[in-house]
Amino acid sequence: MERVPAVRRRRLGEELRRLRDLSGLTSGEAALRAGWHQSKVSRIETGRSTVTVADVGVLLDVYAVRDRRVRDLLTMLAGRAHRRGWWHEFRDVLPVEYRDFITLETGAGRILSMENSVVPGLLQTPAYARALTAGVMPQLAADEVAALAEVRTARQSVLRQDPPPRLEAVLDEAVLRRDVGGPEVMDGQLAHLEEAARLPHVRLRVVPFGAGGHPGVTNSFVIFEFPQMPELDVVVVDHLTGSLHVDRTEDVAAYTAAFTGLRARALPCEESAALIAGIRAGSAR
Repeated sequence: MERVPAVRRRRLGEELRRLRDLSGLTSGEAALRAGWHQSKVSRIETGRSTVTVADVGVLLDVYAVRDRRVRDLLTMLAGRAHRRGWWHEFRDVLPVEYRDFITLETGAGRILSMENSVVPGLLQTPAYARALTAGVMPQLAADEVAALAEVRTARQSVLRQDPPPRLEAVLDEAVLRRDVGGPEVMDGQLAHLEEAARLPHVRLRVVPFGAGGHPGVTNSFVIFEFPQMPELDVVVVDHLTGSLHVDRTEDVAAYTAAFTGLRARALPCEESAALIAGIRAGSAR
C-alpha cells in the first residue's frame, strides 16, 4: 500500500482531473492557459508530482471553480503535503506510518474507530498511555516511552479544534476490563471515558460480551472520513507488525458497512456510559 502522502497526492490529482473534465478542457489546453508544459498537468493528475498550493489555485482558476468549499479543501490538501505538523519534533521516535496516521487524523471531518483491545489514542489518559506503551514495547527506554505517551496526549488537541471532527468510537467490552497500569490508572481512564462521552462531538458505544463474535474481534480499525470529498476517505487497519492503509472505494465501503453493523450491535450511548460507570464502580471496590 502507498503511504498516506502518496494516497493524498494521487487522490488530489484525480479530483483535479475530474474538475478539468468538467471544464471541457484537454490537459494541453489547461497547461496552455496555466502557462505550463502539458507534462506538468499530467504529472499532477497522475500523482507523480507534488502539487503546491499555488499550483492548485492556478488550476482551479483555469477550471473556473468558484465553490469556496471545494477550493478550501483542495488547497488544504495541497498545503498539508508541505506543512510541518507538531509531530515533526517527534520524528526520531515516530515511525513514518504513525506520522502518516496523525496527518489523516488532523484533517478528517469524521473519525470512526473500532477498538477490540485498548482505549483509542484520542481518548487515553497520559497515565494509561505511558503504561500501555511500556507494556507493548518493553524494549524502549523510559524517555522513549514518555515521548510516545506525550504524542498520544498531543493528538487529542484535534478534539479541541474549531470545528472539531466527529468521533464515533465503538469499543469491545474487553477494552474496559483489560487492566492497563493497575487499578488507579484504570480508574482514571474509565473516568476520562465517562467525561469524553459527554462531549457533543463524541459518540461512545460499547459492544458487550453478550453480543458474541463480531467483525471487530480480529482487527481494530479506524476510518477517516472527509465529508466534503468522500473520495479521500481512508481506512487504517492494525495488524501484527504495523498498520495497513486501505483507500479503494469498495474496500472503504466494506469497512464502513462493518462499522455500521458493529454500531448497531453495540449498546446505545447512554447504556454504554452506564456500563463504563458500573465497571469503574466495581473495580473501585
